[in-house]
Amino acid sequence: MKVSLWYLGKNKQAFIKDGIDFYRKKLGHYTKFEIQEYSKIKVGKNDEPAKHKKIEAEFLLDKIPKSAFLILLDEKGKKYDSVKFSKILEKQMASFSKDIIFLIGGAYGFDSQLYARADMKLSLSDMTFSHQIIRVVFLEQLYRAFTIIKGEKYHNV
Repeated sequence: MKVSLWYLGKNKQAFIKDGIDFYRKKLGHYTKFEIQEYSKIKVGKNDEPAKHKKIEAEFLLDKIPKSAFLILLDEKGKKYDSVKFSKILEKQMASFSKDIIFLIGGAYGFDSQLYARADMKLSLSDMTFSHQIIRVVFLEQLYRAFTIIKGEKYHNV
């Protein structure tokens, strides 16, 4: 079983790249972990947001294995505190041999096709974050979840 973070678009700022590398290394101690960046999707600059989302969805749906457990990181998703999220992650990892893919959409969010394919929607906050910065925020929460599962002292409760 593998845990993956997929996202659309390149990391433009050095601090984003550094944060992603920092947590990628830490997560490798807990699970088979990978990051998949998709930055070469052909979308016209003047296309409507709905068309952007549709093109992105069709591209991603061709790549997502049918057997994967897909979790969309989405403002319409359910919110959990860190402990509850760690319990959900632990249960998912123990119950299924499916790979888990966490997906961060592009600037316009997700098309209905991806919502239909998703096994779960997860919201990290009521606030809006850029699709770049949320990558680091989510990786920190994923790392925190693994430290909670392992009973380590990173999470102070």
